[in-house]
Amino acid sequence: MSKKAVVVFSGGQDSTTCLIQALPLYDEVHCITFDYGQRHVAEVEVARQLAQQLGATVHKVMDVSLLNELAISSLTRDNIPVPTVNSSGESLPSTFVPGRNILFLTLASIYAYQVKAETVITGVCETDFSGYPDCRDEFVKALNKALELGMEYPLRLDTPLMWLNKAETWALADYHEQLELVRHQTLTCYNGIIGTGCGDCDACNLRARGLNEYLQNKADVMKRLKHTLQLK
Repeated sequence: MSKKAVVVFSGGQDSTTCLIQALPLYDEVHCITFDYGQRHVAEVEVARQLAQQLGATVHKVMDVSLLNELAISSLTRDNIPVPTVNSSGESLPSTFVPGRNILFLTLASIYAYQVKAETVITGVCETDFSGYPDCRDEFVKALNKALELGMEYPLRLDTPLMWLNKAETWALADYHEQLELVRHQTLTCYNGIIGTGCGDCDACNLRARGLNEYLQNKADVMKRLKHTLQLK
């Protein structure tokens, strides 16, 4: 029986690294991208190109514009400015889209059920993130249990980046010899600029800091990565 996985795929640094890691591990890797009218909607086309270039078995783009109507965020409303630094205090950053990962992981899991995939892979991370509650390990585990109960289907929500910081995520791309592709062809920027991005938004700042740390301390970062993931 063939091993199948579904990757929640935005065409950004994290999900592209997850796809690169998954491809040699599974017989079929299906990518699913969600178009919710996001500010950086260019990511949908970037995801389409990267899925084809990297050799995903299937790439599916789903229209979930209903999320845009319900969720008010600087990623769904042009009149709300994108922050340039992490929000401080207890408040969530304006880039948080409430319910996004609940919806995305649920729909990806329904798709996995249909194609008989045992794993749904997502690039959420608790170590280096913007304070989003739906990127936490606790949330993913709780949703995983609910999905298994609700569908009576053995399913694993896999979060390979959960305990990696951004430098270690860059190291993982380099481990698979795809650092330059991730560096120049992915779209992480909230303002929709491929590669190094606008340089001002929080996503660009986090990405750039991680890359600089990795390039300056390659050996140490790679050693930490291999220890965390038990890579050879």
